[in-house]
Amino acid sequence: MSDYSNVTVGILALQGDFERHAHQLEILGAKVVEVRVAEQLETIDGLIIPGGESTTMDILIDRFRLRTPLQTFGNTKPLWGTCAGMILLAKKIEDNQAGITPLGLLDIDVVRNGYGRQVHSFETPLPAKLGGTDVTLNATFIRAPRITRVGKNVKSLAYYEDSPVLVTERTIMASSFHTELDDDTTLMAYFLDKTLAARAQS
Repeated sequence: MSDYSNVTVGILALQGDFERHAHQLEILGAKVVEVRVAEQLETIDGLIIPGGESTTMDILIDRFRLRTPLQTFGNTKPLWGTCAGMILLAKKIEDNQAGITPLGLLDIDVVRNGYGRQVHSFETPLPAKLGGTDVTLNATFIRAPRITRVGKNVKSLAYYEDSPVLVTERTIMASSFHTELDDDTTLMAYFLDKTLAARAQS
């Protein structure tokens, strides 16, 4: 495993499940910044947009004047969106009755709650290919978004029932599911490795 002690990762901490991501980062030895203002983006190597309530997060992103800074950050540095974070990263949200304005950083279309509402939440072992290595992730789907379109430059790293649920494009990554709810740090370590690689190339 790599040494992550010199990696600083921000977690967008306006709303949602940011504490669990912080816990995994601390297990792996990375530094954590809870991001609430744009100036904090200048101090981090990568950023996680956690699960939560995408409508509320969308409102708070504008209230805290973070929309343009987040888009600028995502064009140059690693960013991972989990569940609601995936929704916010997408190009388009289908049946967007809540009127969310996605950041448009990842060339995918999604539908909210594509795997059912809260009562339909489930956990499953999920095969994935990370860095050319086959792994199994402990994936939890909670009101998870379903990807309905994948752009030509987007790579799918994991599928559930033949639909992509873990995708990456450039230094952007998004997952429909949660892996931060327990101590399985496989996917977090993969994101940290991507962050280290991107920093080395900058």
